Amino acid sequence: MTSDMNAIQLDEVGAPLVVRRIPVPQPGPGEVLVKMAASPINPSDLAFMMGGYGFAQGLPVTPGNEGSGLVVAVGSGLMAKRLRGKRVACFARKGIAGAWADYMVTRASLCVPVSSDTTFEQAATSLINPLTAQAFMQIVRRDRPAAFVNTAAASSLGRMLVRLSGREATPLINVVRNESQVSLLRSMGAEHVLDSTTPGFEEQLASLTRQLGATLILDAVGGPLLGQLLRAAPHGTQILSYGRLSDEPCVIEPGELILQRKRIVGFFLSDWMEQRTIFQVLADIRRVQRSLSTDMQTHIRRRVPLEDVNDALDEYRRSMTDGKLLLVPSGAD
Repeated sequence: MTSDMNAIQLDEVGAPLVVRRIPVPQPGPGEVLVKMAASPINPSDLAFMMGGYGFAQGLPVTPGNEGSGLVVAVGSGLMAKRLRGKRVACFARKGIAGAWADYMVTRASLCVPVSSDTTFEQAATSLINPLTAQAFMQIVRRDRPAAFVNTAAASSLGRMLVRLSGREATPLINVVRNESQVSLLRSMGAEHVLDSTTPGFEEQLASLTRQLGATLILDAVGGPLLGQLLRAAPHGTQILSYGRLSDEPCVIEPGELILQRKRIVGFFLSDWMEQRTIFQVLADIRRVQRSLSTDMQTHIRRRVPLEDVNDALDEYRRSMTDGKLLLVPSGAD
């Protein structure tokens, strides 16, 4: 195995990324070294590069929160040793990203073996969005709102929720940001779709949430939309903030929280997973793997060499709903 590798690095918040030759990291106790096959660009990666989640190891840092590949070296520990030679989907370590490289070291507990009939492309997108979609549907079943709302609803995650909610008795209100996304979700069978850019959006949302009793809102956007969601929500609504697609500040009215008993709570997937037992996590993962070509399907737009990451980021920012861009090592098949 080579002693050095290509890795995408962020030197400064908001700056263009660079590709460097750096030493291949070595796994420590409980860790594995994954030869990366593919890693998607996700909204959480954009937030990470803007400093939204902090940098546990400082800068420069290699972005990339999830991916897939082959375990080629392991540290000590039974779990790590059992993964040697396995094809895996993998998370980067919290606060220490690193999937946008030829190799990544991560904890063995953050790797999920994948079957031989699952492609590396499918595996690369099999963790963050599918497990988040499952978590949200579990929260819906637990809290039992009469209806719920999701923003950025034309995203890969949003489309998963449309498919999953279609078999539930709880109506879903989908919030998107242009007419083409309205048409897309309606073609999937979504009944309630609102365009946040149209005049009267907030009034339409308030009317629909009150009519349906939507007391749970899943928000991936933040910014000014968060204030609109809060004002439009019925008494006693909980907003789960799980993304920050908007770079603008959030402005909210404290009276909505004090007098209307509304709440804004942060949602982070790794925190949710840590609250579940190992048996629940394994069951979640099995459900995801069984439905990667159906409910949890992710459309792959194209594969992009690591060297072209800045062009890929520009393309992704222009259109985040046309399918995933997968970053792959140079020369990958």
